[in-house]
Amino acid sequence: MASTELEKSDRPWGRYEVLQESHTHKVKCIWVSPGKRLSYQRHKHRAEHWYIVQGSAEVMLDGITSHPLPGATVDVAMGQLHRITNIGSDEVIFVEVQTGSYFGEDDIERVEDDFGR
Repeated sequence: MASTELEKSDRPWGRYEVLQESHTHKVKCIWVSPGKRLSYQRHKHRAEHWYIVQGSAEVMLDGITSHPLPGATVDVAMGQLHRITNIGSDEVIFVEVQTGSYFGEDDIERVEDDFGR
């Protein structure tokens, strides 16, 4: 199936590591640095389920803001605009489970991005 070395990537907002990958799902651990946020984005081919592990997160889903605590989950539907921001002084860590038909990084439509991508 997959290679023995799973993907790891540094990003301007932090980093992620792929924990598991198959043709039906992908699981990532994502670290967001203090004061940083991911782009406001959506996906055509996948939904996401986030489990907040650590930190002070602010989540925006289709313009509605929430502040999930560690232990909380966030469901991002296919096509739903979403963003997570670290509003604390420690890293935000969350586990993301993607389900759908395609999991490539090119299935990201960025509506707003702090890093000009």
